[in-house]
Amino acid sequence: METYMILLIVWWGLLGVLLTGIGAMVGMDMGVGTLLPYVGRTDSERRVALNVIGPHWDGNQVWFILGGGAIFAAWPLVYATAFSGFYIVMLLLLWSMILRPLGFEYRSKLPSAGWRRVWDTALFLSGLLPMVVFGAAIGNVLQGVPFHFDWRLTSFYTGSFLWLFNPFAVLCGLMSVALAVYMGGTCLASGADDPIGSRARRAAIAGGLAALAIFTIAGFWVSTIEGFKLVAGPLPGVPQTPLHQQVTRVPGGLLANYAAHPALWLLPALVYAGLLLGALAHAIRQPILAWWLGALAWIGVIGTVGAAMFPFIMPSSSNPGHSLTLWNSGSSRVTLTWMVGFVLIFMPIIVWYTSWAFWVMRGKIGVKHVETSDHAY
Repeated sequence: METYMILLIVWWGLLGVLLTGIGAMVGMDMGVGTLLPYVGRTDSERRVALNVIGPHWDGNQVWFILGGGAIFAAWPLVYATAFSGFYIVMLLLLWSMILRPLGFEYRSKLPSAGWRRVWDTALFLSGLLPMVVFGAAIGNVLQGVPFHFDWRLTSFYTGSFLWLFNPFAVLCGLMSVALAVYMGGTCLASGADDPIGSRARRAAIAGGLAALAIFTIAGFWVSTIEGFKLVAGPLPGVPQTPLHQQVTRVPGGLLANYAAHPALWLLPALVYAGLLLGALAHAIRQPILAWWLGALAWIGVIGTVGAAMFPFIMPSSSNPGHSLTLWNSGSSRVTLTWMVGFVLIFMPIIVWYTSWAFWVMRGKIGVKHVETSDHAY
């Protein structure tokens, strides 16, 4: 196979890794924020929850930066088209991400109960909204996004803001939130004393089972959605752009790759195995094992979506022939080669310092700690 084709496939796989990192690591942070009103019945209990995730949340946001940066560098046409179509949603996501660190830093600066309730609400919303957007974006891409190109490859989005939250996209957003609740609850079960830890454990089990139910419903729904099929690509010697291909829509097309390659069914099986075994791990009070099983479930979710869509990255529902695929939207060979080198250097560093941070700051936090520490949130 040509080297450039191998690089495109490698970066398609790396995109899946980065999306999994966002789901597992950022989702854990957001899950803690979403659970804040439930696990924290008093001000001190809410402070415990914030201090469990406090040393890690800003480091985990690196996965968001990596995801956006990788799409920008490896798939520039996808980046430009997605951001122009999802512009308002991206702004909502940006403002919620800006609000989040303010909540951590300013919540406990004043003793006023009203002041702290405002920031608790901000932390809850800034945890909930990004995961809804993350899941809804995946749901929209599965269905196809209404855009097309002119002869200059300038993209034009023809949908509306409300369309982005269509029923299937909302279902995917709810699943993303449920998985975040599972990961966030697992984090708190591992790092917070009772009763916060016990509440978090129950929330994690409920979130995991809810995610599993939604995943099952979405699977049956997907079988009724029209998928995309690449009929013919550009001729040899013709620039590989979305303007020189033939794409058709096929009922049930999102399951075509699974029919052709039955081994791919192992990917959705990972979701069931991860969440069911994760609930069992929580039942026997093994939250660290439960966290890794949740990460396995995220691998299954992202892998299931990727396998269903391959080779499409961002299909067009308004003009299927303008859909973006692995083959027509990637960067140059030089760019992809350099980026592989950067990944080989920096990805192990990121994994190392993340692991080191969790190891150094291991142990449980209780109400007494946050009430007596001058450095607690």
